Amino acid sequence: MADRKEAFAAHTSIANKDSTSATLPTPSLVLASASPRRLSLLKQIGVIPDIVSPADIDEAAHKDELPRDTAKRLSQEKAHAVFPQFGGKFLLAADTVVAVGRRALNKAENEEEAYSFLKLLSGRRHQVHTGVTLAMPNETTISRLVSSSVVFKALSEHELRSYIQTEEWRGKAGGYAIQGRAASFVRSIQGSYSNVVGLPLFEVSNMLIGNGFDIWTSRE
Repeated sequence: MADRKEAFAAHTSIANKDSTSATLPTPSLVLASASPRRLSLLKQIGVIPDIVSPADIDEAAHKDELPRDTAKRLSQEKAHAVFPQFGGKFLLAADTVVAVGRRALNKAENEEEAYSFLKLLSGRRHQVHTGVTLAMPNETTISRLVSSSVVFKALSEHELRSYIQTEEWRGKAGGYAIQGRAASFVRSIQGSYSNVVGLPLFEVSNMLIGNGFDIWTSRE
């Protein structure tokens, strides 16, 4: 009889522990970005930010700064600008830079600039660099840089003008959206596809999981 009582007590203890762990609060996540693409990408892997709070910083590159260095630095500056408002939470910041060699192609300001970007990308290889910074509740931060290589086919004048008319280029680094009609321009990609869209999901998920944020916990 004593053995049965001990077994029951042990089972009850384990059940109580499971119940307690199941009710632990899920840590909050802040997304320091105004990009609807990054929000959509996070939702794709089941990560729903509790707060979206875009950073307001100067995104200009420094003199002689390489595009890849710009992407990583800006992700860090975005995180540092927003994190003080949200102590005790996880915070994710990112910045994407499209580059041809050492030349960075930012968000096109108008149709003429978008056309010039696409003309430059036509028939050649370019790089997409995304810097990602994760700030933790303990106020430490980690950063990663992810680069993908994209090759465009040679674009006809008709394709260039027609794509400009879609206005997909607005607000996009490099003047195109690979998740839209510009997908028909892409001959090949080396590296992360989601990185080209705006957020490298493999690296981001590993950063979150490796620092105590369970992406498999339901947040809906």
